[in-house]
Parts: sequence; C-alpha cells; structure tokens
Amino acid sequence: MPSKRKAINEFFQPTNKYAGSSSDEIPARACNAGLFIGDTARIEKTSVPGLLLYTDFVNHTEEKDILAFLNDAKRCTWRTDLSRRTMHFGGTYCVMPTKSNNAISTQPVVLQAPPLPQELDWVIQRMMDVEVFKDGQKPQYCIVNEYTGNLGISAHTENFQFGEPVVGLSLSSPGNIRFHELVASFDGSVRSGKAAQAQKTGDIVDVHLPPRSLLVMNGPSRWSWQHEIVRSARGRGAGWKRVSLTFRYKS
Repeated sequence: MPSKRKAINEFFQPTNKYAGSSSDEIPARACNAGLFIGDTARIEKTSVPGLLLYTDFVNHTEEKDILAFLNDAKRCTWRTDLSRRTMHFGGTYCVMPTKSNNAISTQPVVLQAPPLPQELDWVIQRMMDVEVFKDGQKPQYCIVNEYTGNLGISAHTENFQFGEPVVGLSLSSPGNIRFHELVASFDGSVRSGKAAQAQKTGDIVDVHLPPRSLLVMNGPSRWSWQHEIVRSARGRGAGWKRVSLTFRYKS
C-alpha cells in the first residue's frame, strides 16, 4: 500500500506549461500546483476538446501494487467471457452467453459487481485532491480491461447514465486510443450495436497513452467524441499488455 502523503504540494511541483489556459480546461488545483509526483509528470492538453492527459499520475511502485492486486485471485476475479479479460467494481454488469443452439443460453446474465475496493481508495483520493473529480463527484464504478496481442474495443461513448468526467488510468505497456468526432452527442453501446450507428464527421485523433498516465474526458470529449482501442497488433510487439482502469460516477 503506497504511503500516505501529508499534503498535495508533496506530489506537485511548479510549472508554467499551461500559462494562459482557462480554468475550464485545466483543473484549478492542478493549475495552481503544476507538476506532480515526479519530474516527468505533466498535464497535457490534446486536440480533442475537453480531453486532458496526466502523465505519470502514479509511479512505478504504485503501478506494480495495483497490478499485483488485480492479479491476486484471492481478492479479484477476472471475467473471461469476452475476448479480453475484464473486471468490474460497483453496480451491475452483463455476462454474455456462449454460442449455442439452445435459445435459453442466448440471454445475457446480469450480475452484481463487488464495490470499489479499499486497495484503490488512494487512487480515487488523489484524483479528488487534484480536482479531476470535483467535490460530490467521487467515482463509484470502475471497469478494468486487459488488452493483449491485437485486442481492442470498438468506438463508443460511455453510457450517458454516468456523468463527467470519465477517467482512464493506463498501466503496463504503452498504447494508443483513437477518438472520432460525432455530428452530435450519441448514447449507443457496443453491446447493443447502436454505437456503430453514430454519425461521424470524419475527424479522427489518435492519443498516445504512456504507462501510468491518466486520461480525463470532459465536455465534448466525453459526450460527442467516440473513443476506441484499435484491434491491431501493429507496433505492440511480443509480450505487449495494457491494463486500463476506467472510473465513472453517477450524480
């Protein structure tokens, strides 16, 4: 378990990287404090409106602790009904049926997920401390996805029953996430097949996700841009594995 920091300035250092940026784009405490955790940490704006990337949001030791927790079979259980391994904390989730001629088995099963574990409390608190999530927005839900080989996920927006921001922590191997601008905001899931029906403008932006980085979707990037992990092994190399933790909240 990472040691508790006494104050926010213990993991922030000053920077003028975003001098002149509006407080609507950069969280207030992050604006005032600048860098955090180490010398390599940055808050980076992207060309997708409302999308920020916090590099080195956790350090190497903290990354190892999170991965060890997720892979501890006594404390966590991966679901394996999809092509990639996934894990849920908070709320309910659907387990998809296996292919069968039996009509009964074609219905998804809704299961209750365990609550967010205390092992992730410090991650959530750090996000609250730097106002990634504002007061009253403490995330109650987390989805963990493990991508290996050529695995990915189709373009989608997060379910509109959740608020903003939607936040993703990337661990292990580096990777890219692709954003597609939509003609208008569109709430359609991958599972229902509706996500593919969203009208796109044709504007595409690829964002690189270094290990230990935190991607924060607010505003248009949350509601009117779809995001996907492209299904391709290109550039990933042998042994490539990216683990993402997506944090969401309901008001």
